[in-house]
Amino acid sequence: MINQLNIRQIAEEREESLSPNAAKSKQSRGRLRFEEPCPVRTAFQRDRDRIIHSKAFRRLKHKTQVFIAPQSDHYVTRLTHTLEVSQIARTIARALNLNEDLTEAISLGHDLGHTPFGHVGEQVLNELYPPGFRHNEQSLRTVDLLEKDGRGLNLTWEVRDGILNHSKTRADILGENSGKVNTLEGQVCRIADMVAYINHDIGDAIRAGILTEGDLPTSATGILGHSHSKRINTMVCDIIEHSWSVRNDKITTPMITMSSQILEAANTLRDFLFERVYDLHYAQQEADRAREVVRQLYRYFNEHADRLPPEYCLHSDDTERRVVDYIAGMTDQYALRLAGELSLITDKTN
Repeated sequence: MINQLNIRQIAEEREESLSPNAAKSKQSRGRLRFEEPCPVRTAFQRDRDRIIHSKAFRRLKHKTQVFIAPQSDHYVTRLTHTLEVSQIARTIARALNLNEDLTEAISLGHDLGHTPFGHVGEQVLNELYPPGFRHNEQSLRTVDLLEKDGRGLNLTWEVRDGILNHSKTRADILGENSGKVNTLEGQVCRIADMVAYINHDIGDAIRAGILTEGDLPTSATGILGHSHSKRINTMVCDIIEHSWSVRNDKITTPMITMSSQILEAANTLRDFLFERVYDLHYAQQEADRAREVVRQLYRYFNEHADRLPPEYCLHSDDTERRVVDYIAGMTDQYALRLAGELSLITDKTN
């Protein structure tokens, strides 16, 4: 009966009213493995639902964003960050008449491969694992292979492309050295990721007593605003106003971007966070403990590969690859608890 109602087809027809530059689910490049279409949901809606119901998505609630093992319940976690990115990205996509379902799916999936302990964990795995480690590549590996006991989520090409290429270089928010996103919706997610983390990391640093609002560079806050909500609103409105046609070498190319003034202010805040929060680190003792936990777990499971959970032996013949997959999927609490159970970490506070 549902098939006779043509629910999905009607939703696909609605997408024809989107911008000519928007990605249309009916025109998707497809999945890694063919599946019959859902009778109710478009391909991108189906991807969004698969991500939300994945184990990797659930684990985000216990993964660090920046502040490791915070005492307060009000600090940002990897899950709340993901939800903020999704909300900001959907607002921009709706305003620009892009595909909101695709935007949401990419946003919800972009950090599924992030390590425990935030970027501290990512840095350690990148140092230890010879081929290197990047969380965006691990996110794609998670949805392609690690979920559903090696079957993966079988997402569409457009969502997978957005997940893989969402990461940016440290040099510049819109730096050309970043991965090239092939849809405007993917570009929206990448810029929304920046808007979210710059602003909530400032809020967390102030909450932790590392910064005060008065410490923020006035060259940036004078342009963006003197409150969390004002800064987000300024950035989002600027993105909406200045996106679409960017002229380069006499060719007009659709692009998601910001004005030079707002971009400079955002980069100023980002550099400030690296100098005052990320690089100097608010709690060096916690960061050092996190690094040691990841190092010891990596060493232990490479020496005792038989102790790896059986499901991680299905995805690769390389022991180090299996160990990286296992550690990257851990939550902060699980990594700390496991290291304690294996007696890998001693208390160095006394």
